Amino acid sequence: MWQLYQFPLCPFSRKIRLLLGEKGIGYELVRESPWQRRDEFVDMNPAGQTPVMVDATRNLLLIDSMAIAEYFEETVDRAATINGTAANRAEIRRLVTWFDTQFFRDVTGPLLFERMEKRVAHGAAPDARVLRESMKAAIRHLDYTDYLLDHRQWLGGATLSLADLAAAAQISVTDYLGGIDWKGHEQTARWYRGLKSRPSFRPLLSERMEMVTPPPHYDNVDF
Repeated sequence: MWQLYQFPLCPFSRKIRLLLGEKGIGYELVRESPWQRRDEFVDMNPAGQTPVMVDATRNLLLIDSMAIAEYFEETVDRAATINGTAANRAEIRRLVTWFDTQFFRDVTGPLLFERMEKRVAHGAAPDARVLRESMKAAIRHLDYTDYLLDHRQWLGGATLSLADLAAAAQISVTDYLGGIDWKGHEQTARWYRGLKSRPSFRPLLSERMEMVTPPPHYDNVDF
C-alpha cells in the first residue's frame, strides 16, 4: 500500500490527499515534520519537503506534489482531474501553479511559519505585521477566485479539476490558521462549501495540529 509522508497542515499534501480521495486510492498516512530535517526523510527527499509517497512493495518513490498528481493522472483512469482539450489542460495546470506558488508565497506560507512552525518548533510568538500582510493578500487572492467563479462552474472550467483541489488545499490551511475573512467573497465561499461536503474532504476537516486551534467555523460545512 502507498504511504504518504505529510503533516496535517501541509497544503501540498492536502492536494494529494484530495486527489487520492477523488480517485479512490488507498494509502496510509505517515506523520513527518519537515522542519526537523530527519535524516531518514532527507535521504528519501533531499529537498526535505512533504509530500513524499512510497510503495515499498513495488520499490516506488514519488516526490513533489505536482509530480505525484501527474503520476496518478497517468496511471489511474478514474476521476480525471487534468481533463478536456489541450487548452483546458493547460489552464488547469496554470491555476495549479498559481495556487501552489503565488497563493502559497503570499498567504499560506507566511501564515504557516508565523502561526504554526514558530510555535511548534521554536516556541516563539508570531509577527503581527506578517499576519496582517498575509491576510490582506488573502483578500486579493479570493477576489481572483471570485472572478474565476463568476465565469466558470469550477475554477478550471466546467468540471472539478486539480485546480480546485490545489486551491481548496491552500485555502483550507489558511482558513484553519484564521487567515481568511469570508465577508464579501460569497462566490468562493459557495464553491468552498461544495468542496467541503465531498467525501474526499471530510478527513481533512477532522484533523488538528498540536498547539494550533482552528476557528469555530473551520469544520462547519455550512459556515
